[in-house]
Amino acid sequence: MRGFIDETSLVVSSGNGGAGAVSFHREKFVPKGGPDGGDGGRGGDVIFRVRNNLKTLSHLTMKHAYRAGNGEPGKGGRCFGKDGAPAVIEVPPGTVIKDDDTGALLADLSDSTEDFVFLRGGIGGKGNWNFKSSVKQAPRYAQSGKPGEERRIRVEINLIADIGFVGFPNAGKSSLLNILTNAHPEIAPYPFTTKIPNLGVMSMHGQSIVLADIPGIIEGAGNGAGLGLRFLKHLSRTKALAFLIDGSDPEASRAFPLLLKELKTYGAGLSEKPRIVIVTKTDLPDSAAQFDQIRSTLPDETVFPLSAFTHDGLDAVATEFLRLAEGKK
Repeated sequence: MRGFIDETSLVVSSGNGGAGAVSFHREKFVPKGGPDGGDGGRGGDVIFRVRNNLKTLSHLTMKHAYRAGNGEPGKGGRCFGKDGAPAVIEVPPGTVIKDDDTGALLADLSDSTEDFVFLRGGIGGKGNWNFKSSVKQAPRYAQSGKPGEERRIRVEINLIADIGFVGFPNAGKSSLLNILTNAHPEIAPYPFTTKIPNLGVMSMHGQSIVLADIPGIIEGAGNGAGLGLRFLKHLSRTKALAFLIDGSDPEASRAFPLLLKELKTYGAGLSEKPRIVIVTKTDLPDSAAQFDQIRSTLPDETVFPLSAFTHDGLDAVATEFLRLAEGKK
């Protein structure tokens, strides 16, 4: 995931339809054969295909224009022109397509399991054999193919996960993801170690759920401070949120209200999602007192203690993640 790219602009074009042919049947002893010009081929479509093994859009950044093939012109003997090859663009789950100029949503491929035809290729023109009639025995005209379409679009992905981690830098989000899943995010004792979103799969009691760790947000992220807007969007498709608070921070009790404020500012329903609060690093001095204080000041929240070092509280947190992912109250 080090090459993580979650948005990019593309120019996509479907193919033009091929022209119909003007042709007349010719063979020995048949000097005046009738019209036999075939139809032109259809232009190729622009198709988006969701691939579950893709997690980023980095493969699209090397090529910013995708054009489907044009239909070939028709031929004599009523031979149709070959259809143009489609332009197939593979994307990860959670992909949305927007107009690059207006930002208007054009397609949401979150739940797509089939190919999505975004732009249709132009229809091929009819050859002159289509226009033969009792009054026009030898039409000398055919149709031109219809042109394809072109759009400038923005392709974005919103990570699809069951539980999203929310917290300030160095709150222990990456450590928790590392313990509970097969993900291996970078972990270090200083802020902003995580610079890209990380996903991991937690398996427990025969069930598997997806956890998402986004980079730590800073105060003002809801208004776009830092990379707040870019990363907060990845929480929009989660079923629930886990607020992680550094229990070793002397001002830990201020963290949850500030984080919730940022989510309310950002909007998109993030502050209304089911949630729990996890006080981390409870193995360190004074963290137990911080946990008691935070729990007492948040009577309406579900608060868990957790030590990634000793694993105390880990089973309770994991069990709660399963409950939230199942939508149980």
